[in-house]
Order: sequence, then C-alpha cells, then structure tokens
Amino acid sequence: MSFGWRAGLCGVDALTPNALVLTGRVTRADVPALCARLEALLDGRAVAVPPAAATVVDCDVGGVIRPDLALVEAVARLGLVARRAGDVELRLRNVPAELVALLDLVGLTDVVGHIRADPE
Repeated sequence: MSFGWRAGLCGVDALTPNALVLTGRVTRADVPALCARLEALLDGRAVAVPPAAATVVDCDVGGVIRPDLALVEAVARLGLVARRAGDVELRLRNVPAELVALLDLVGLTDVVGHIRADPE
C-alpha cells in the first residue's frame, strides 16, 4: 500500500472504542483493503457490543496528506460498508477543511453520521 494506516480497537473514547485511522496518501487502489479492514473490525463487534446497541466507528483522517477524490471515494465506500453492516454509524474525526469541501462539492456530506474537523 502506498499509505500508512491502522485500524482496530484503539480506544478513541470509552463509548466508541472502534477506530479506523488513516494516514499518509490514500489512493484508489487502497480502497478495497480499507473496506476489508472495516468489515473485519465490524465482524469483531458481536462480542463487544450488545445486539440492540448501535455500533459507532470513528474514522480518523487527520493524518492523511493531500486529501483528494481518492480519499472521497474511500470515505464513500467506507460509509457504504457501514450501512450494509446494519446498525453502524461511521464518524469522521480530525477532518481537514479540504476534505470537508470535497465531500460537500460532490454531495457526500451525509455519507457519514458526523464530521468533526477539530482535533480531539
């Protein structure tokens, strides 16, 4: 892969321990692996989350360099994976202003539940 990323139970906060952290440059070729990683993360949620509770996954994009349409595609596809998994909410954290503008430009702002631009 041409970018660094890690995902897993990273302890973003006590209520939403699921996190997917993207760093570096995201290319279109990286998107299937990111989706597979989110699917694997969600497969492990059955043990940690009661069936009636919604799962929240925080996707931290603060370490991504040069946000572009490849990152927009990644976010859109990750949102689709979350929706297909059932009661899952994908939240973007540490979102650069460039990504917010691109998501708005292509009409995908509503793909994720929350967009948090400020660092935690």
